[in-house]
Amino acid sequence: MKQDAENRNIVWHPHQVTKEDRTKLNGHGGAILWFTGLSGSGKSTLANAVESVLFERRLHSFILDGDNIRHGLNKDLGFSPKDREENIRRIGEVAHLFAQAGLIAMTAFISPYKSDRDKVRALAAPKEFIEVYVKCNLETCEKRDTKGLYKKARAGQIPEFTGISAPYEEPEAPELVVHTDQESLEESAAKVIAYLESQGIVPKK
Repeated sequence: MKQDAENRNIVWHPHQVTKEDRTKLNGHGGAILWFTGLSGSGKSTLANAVESVLFERRLHSFILDGDNIRHGLNKDLGFSPKDREENIRRIGEVAHLFAQAGLIAMTAFISPYKSDRDKVRALAAPKEFIEVYVKCNLETCEKRDTKGLYKKARAGQIPEFTGISAPYEEPEAPELVVHTDQESLEESAAKVIAYLESQGIVPKK
């Protein structure tokens, strides 16, 4: 009850500089590119490739990577279903703020649960949340596993490991699907850039 009473005293303060003002200044819109997929599917690699293209075009973006966030903002969280949910909730809020600031926020998280991804989608304006399913078969993900995480998970050394001992709920209607076990990195990145252009978020080159 105390928390409810405190929340009633919190008021959202509108900004004098609007999102539209920032879009005009930046020359592109703000958005959330939400890369989701199994560990080893290539989420971080793809996000970095996309950011390199955006940077070359002088467009403003920032990557929120799963491992990096767990070094700071979410270092208090584990990998239980409850902690995974909170992990995504926090990063969703941060990504939303970045998008409101006019940046293209890119997140590279497994984010295995559809309900959690949908909660982030609900924060965003229409067409602002872009779910990118980085699809890759499990065998290829395991072959790419330089950290040996899959091996440890199969040996029971890592509990609740997505794809092995914890579920991954595939996106049902993502804005974009890239097949990183079939496409080159350049092809996958080009698909993401083309989608941003088609939606008018970034100007066509």
